[in-house]
Amino acid sequence: MGDSMVKIHRIYLTEPNAIGHLSHPLQLTYDGDFGEIKEQEIFKGAASLPSHLRSGGGQGKRRSRASLCSRSSDRSRLDAKTDSKLDLQEEDTEIEVGEVFWNTRIVPILRELEKEENIETVCAACTQLHHALEEGNMLGSKFKRRSILLKTLYNLVDVGSDLLSLKLAKIILALKVSGKNLLNVCKLIFKISRSEKNDSLIQNDGILESLLEVLRSEELQANTEAFLYCMGAIKFISGNPGFLHEMIGKGAVEILMSLMMQINENTKKSGTCLPNSGHLLVQMTATLRNLVDSPLARSKLLSISALPQLCTVMGQYIGDKEVCTNVARIFSKVTTYHDCCVALANYSRCYALFLNLINKYQKKQDLVVRIVFILGNLTAKNNQAREQFSKEKGSIPTLLSLFHTFYELDLHSQKPLGEGEERPKAPRPAQAEDVLIKLTRVLANLAIHPSVGPAIAAHPRIVGLLLAMLESKSIDDCEELVINTTATVNNLSYYQVKNSIIQDKKLYIAELLLKLLVSHNMDGILAAVRVFGNLSQDHDICDFIVQKNVHKFMIALLDAKHQDICFSACGVLLNLTVDKDKRVILKEGGGIKKLVDCLRDFGPTDWQLACLVCKTLWNFSENITSASSCFGDEAANTLLVLLSSFLDEELALNGSFDQDLKNYHKLHWETEFKPVAQQLLTRIQSHHTFLEPLPVPSF
Repeated sequence: MGDSMVKIHRIYLTEPNAIGHLSHPLQLTYDGDFGEIKEQEIFKGAASLPSHLRSGGGQGKRRSRASLCSRSSDRSRLDAKTDSKLDLQEEDTEIEVGEVFWNTRIVPILRELEKEENIETVCAACTQLHHALEEGNMLGSKFKRRSILLKTLYNLVDVGSDLLSLKLAKIILALKVSGKNLLNVCKLIFKISRSEKNDSLIQNDGILESLLEVLRSEELQANTEAFLYCMGAIKFISGNPGFLHEMIGKGAVEILMSLMMQINENTKKSGTCLPNSGHLLVQMTATLRNLVDSPLARSKLLSISALPQLCTVMGQYIGDKEVCTNVARIFSKVTTYHDCCVALANYSRCYALFLNLINKYQKKQDLVVRIVFILGNLTAKNNQAREQFSKEKGSIPTLLSLFHTFYELDLHSQKPLGEGEERPKAPRPAQAEDVLIKLTRVLANLAIHPSVGPAIAAHPRIVGLLLAMLESKSIDDCEELVINTTATVNNLSYYQVKNSIIQDKKLYIAELLLKLLVSHNMDGILAAVRVFGNLSQDHDICDFIVQKNVHKFMIALLDAKHQDICFSACGVLLNLTVDKDKRVILKEGGGIKKLVDCLRDFGPTDWQLACLVCKTLWNFSENITSASSCFGDEAANTLLVLLSSFLDEELALNGSFDQDLKNYHKLHWETEFKPVAQQLLTRIQSHHTFLEPLPVPSF
């Protein structure tokens, strides 16, 4: 039967075509004194015991003769010899009991196995044998007849049944084989584990615990190849979510991390990566990647400080792309959870490591996209992480270089080919775009930091690439990229600094945003309105907004019943009302009524939005003579009722929130809403009358 090649990532293993049927049995050697035992002597009845056990140890010959002298020293010797005699008697008794157990419980099962009548019978006998050996305390490497057991088990390996092979492997591992025997039994389990149809066999037979025990108790450096196959099998098993709970419960996370620590220490001591350790780490990290889907596994990783160890692996094996990619996959998963994200962010060495990886593998999309995704997670809600990353040498230039590389790849992939031209090998458009999506997210997060944001806003090449993408990309085709890019521009536009490229190009940016405003994508509209909220602090942008009728769009958005959109639109309108000449625009399209509706609908849950509404109405009513003529009768009366109600602390803060949220609401109510709302209410009350004018009499 011809051999086929099986690949564990980068290790090629010769494997018979059929997993279960071995035309050439595995080369399992015999341990200990097995070579001294003749095959015909394996099964003998109780009457024909080996010579050194038949006589019970020749106890009579060891009896000491007592001295006729009664001196105390002689008595001491006599007592010692008596104790020794008792110990030997106990030992011989144990031997006799063991002989009886062997002959009555084990030998009949071994004879049954030799018959090989059918697979079911043999499998049942193997299960029986394992239980009997366990009961008789005959497992492990010290049992004297271990070699007899192993020979019988090895003879069954080539029967051709995966179920039988698993049962045999479990017993063989329990007998603590070593060397080539351990390697070959691990190979056997690996071959079986490769097929998903065998998952139920693996689950029912409990081989997983035996594999984990190999990793826990055997010597790594003496059994590197065996560990590789053992880990390969465990990795395949971990691919089935049904095994995760069992694996974690049996200590898989702790065992793998302990093994990883050994590898890290060995690499550090030797100053070089040891043979096969990279291949082994590929299997280990792939297994951990599967395990971290479980909250319990993530909790264990944190409790044993595993994330720095994984960083160490990345650093030591930075030349091994597969190892680095697997660790990046682990970090990509765990950093989407707050506690793990904080733990990695607090490990300050990770930032330089990630920058090194980006520089080394800049055009390797599958690795780079994960590293940038991790950085996006770390900097999303952590100002310290933003600062630490930005302070690393070459951090911004590295991001810029990556930005330029993938912008060009993305741009080139979209150009039509000329006649006879061949497209160069490059990531697919979706792949290049994916890196850009993650990268713009990192830039948006970094821009939040008060010292990093202005520096990026003043960087002509970064801003140039951002604006080039806004110009060339459509939200219908590249939704996430356009929204992330606009969010980055928004964060940068917050900084009113002299050397800001964003401020220099504000009118060009405003033109680019118009196509987003008229799209049907609410997230895109919100992103654009937020940028206008920052830019509209500038007089030229306010003129642009009125000239292009953008203000009408902002008023219409107040009807969106979308809290964030109403907040941002109201911010733009507030900036417009700073200019006395532009206040009249609020009367267009029912602007006043829509502002009052926003106050009514969102005030009790968003005091910052309520504050913006009040400020806008305050600016609008600066030259008020009559509340009714300024706001309209209905709006004026509604404002009186709403403001009086919202300024009553008991009514305003009587929401069903937890204590932290109540404190948050109270803070914004007291510091932002209350001062301006009181002034507005006083102004309306002083210019309002509830008297109705009499109709003009007719003559």
